[in-house]
Amino acid sequence: MPLVQSDFKGSTLFHDGHAETILPALLRKIHVTYTREQFDLPDGDFIHLDTIKKNNDKVLILLHGLEGSSQSSYIKGFASYFSSLGWDICVINFRTCSGITNRLLHSYHSGQTNDLRTVIHHLIPQYHQIALTGFSLGGNVLLKYLAEESTAVSKKIISAVAFSVPIDLYESALVMAKWHNRLYMKRFLKSMNAKMIEKSILFPGQIDVGHIHLIKTFHEFDEQYTAPMNGFMNAMDYYQKNSALFMLEHIAIPTLLVNAVNDPFLSLSSFPFEIAKHHPYLYVETPVGGGHVGFSVSTPNGLYWSEVRAHQFISSGIL
Repeated sequence: MPLVQSDFKGSTLFHDGHAETILPALLRKIHVTYTREQFDLPDGDFIHLDTIKKNNDKVLILLHGLEGSSQSSYIKGFASYFSSLGWDICVINFRTCSGITNRLLHSYHSGQTNDLRTVIHHLIPQYHQIALTGFSLGGNVLLKYLAEESTAVSKKIISAVAFSVPIDLYESALVMAKWHNRLYMKRFLKSMNAKMIEKSILFPGQIDVGHIHLIKTFHEFDEQYTAPMNGFMNAMDYYQKNSALFMLEHIAIPTLLVNAVNDPFLSLSSFPFEIAKHHPYLYVETPVGGGHVGFSVSTPNGLYWSEVRAHQFISSGIL
């Protein structure tokens, strides 16, 4: 499809990529009332689904980013907006992200699509239409799922939108290791390391956290924990097999990828212009502003551009 010319220039309040990333998440206050369901998985584990159900015939599935949850401000913003427009909502909290540690040694990661697949199969009999929206890590999971399903994807899935997606995991890990992202890295690793320490107690002798305080980058964390705990040879094997970039050509439903030019988390390879030029279903939109999962317009608690844009794409099916 032709590349999409974006009309979004960035927030009128927050004027660079870091401010557009941090301040919307800190300042936005949205109240959403979910119903929580513990959803058992085929491998004996579980996840929590947080839902808003109003007997609509269509549902929006939301996938959060790394160490996010249904309580992330961008998730609540989408849930509130789409619910007001006649959509049921299903937020998938990835394993360990609902506030309760999962049962098994392995957990969620950027390419864990089986849980999404299981939830979709559960929802298909309940709805006439299903739309999908993923953010950051959740966006990579979404794109990878669509590529894996390819032409076998359910006819009920009408379209998908992904925001701020590091579709090249290795290159984005290198970007995140740079000095200007050190505060984000420190925050992510604090949360991720705490979960590893908790798991080491639940699975004695299976996780070595003796030197976890020395880990400073995603690559080091993935080499030590993500890859071996999830069946990959090493971090590079994990990145190669799970980066959506290498699978985009197989997507077979209308899909919009929105990555802001000033997103501090993304590598140049996360802007797949050449692939999109010749793709029958993939639209790539690259607004100059928005930061990473920001896309605030003028007021922190108003509607965000990303919410309106996603609904426009999903509901119309055309640009």
